[in-house]
Amino acid sequence: MSDGDVVVIGGGYAGVRLAKRLDATARVTLVDRKEIFFHRIASLRAGVRPEWTVTPFIPYDRLLRHGRVVADKAVRIDTGERQVTLATGERLPYDVLVIATGADYPEPARFIGTTTEEAAKAFAGHQRSIATAEHVLVVGGGPSGVELSAEIRLARPDARITLAHSGPTLLHSTGSSRAARKAQAWLEAHDVEVRLDSFMSPGHDFGTYRDARGNVIEADLSFWATGTTPNTLWLRLAGHGDWLNASGHVKVDRTLRVEGRLDVFAVGDVNDATELKITPAALAQADLAAWNIRTYLNSSGRHRKEPRLYRPVHRTPLIVPFGPADGLTMLPVPGGETAVLGGRTSVLAKAKTLMTPYMRRQLGYTAT
Repeated sequence: MSDGDVVVIGGGYAGVRLAKRLDATARVTLVDRKEIFFHRIASLRAGVRPEWTVTPFIPYDRLLRHGRVVADKAVRIDTGERQVTLATGERLPYDVLVIATGADYPEPARFIGTTTEEAAKAFAGHQRSIATAEHVLVVGGGPSGVELSAEIRLARPDARITLAHSGPTLLHSTGSSRAARKAQAWLEAHDVEVRLDSFMSPGHDFGTYRDARGNVIEADLSFWATGTTPNTLWLRLAGHGDWLNASGHVKVDRTLRVEGRLDVFAVGDVNDATELKITPAALAQADLAAWNIRTYLNSSGRHRKEPRLYRPVHRTPLIVPFGPADGLTMLPVPGGETAVLGGRTSVLAKAKTLMTPYMRRQLGYTAT
């Protein structure tokens, strides 16, 4: 074991991966406000289907063999003393600090509260609302909006469902026109009304929604799948607003260090690496940061290793499930093109299980 103390703030995909990578070579403390890991990839289905309510929750207790997980909230970082102060008053010394607090997602892909019971109650509330709604409006035609629309349609074949998207095509941020056509064709074949070039205002009045052109949609339930917000307000309140860019992301260099600091890293959705904010990218960042942290902690040795530089991922495989038995997979190929694969590949890779067995194994549990 190294003598280095590593404090990781945030127990999402990147934080869990990095903490596990360093567990055998440093004294790792993982801090998260939640008492349990939240497998967000499974959250959209959990918000629709009662049998999936508890699926996204995986305990942290088998993640680390040597380190520890603390259910608390970081409120202050003293870079001079190299200490993190928690809401309970506990102070954690560090040789390396990692910011991995991720991003806040719209409901139902959000962990409400701090306990499993609170989050499960929120999921159950969404399920009841969906089960009784006559017209559901989903705003946002990116991967999450398309996936959620499909989940709701399969759970409620009798309800009216409208997907309103501000862009000219669905999934337009992926740059794949074929994927856009396939997603729209599936939704429309399942009687989901797709409205393109329809920018919706977040404000609504008793179930009446208006787009930028004044068109009105009346719906008794709505979900907004229109992007994420980095969880960095706590850093600003702690006096480290200079670490953030205009959008609230942590500014990092190519080694994934916070700009100007050798002993503070930021990984995953929380940083400003220019790429799609998806799980594979967060895991890749965690792996590279783990290497660079080990290099930093052992830098006084004779055989000093050089830090690795991160190359932002601009083209990566992306799977959009249409429920558990269908979906599409976008696979980058040489020449800048994107191959679009159909249901079988998507079901095997993600749609059926939503990668739950994989994440359970990552946290030390059996796949089931």
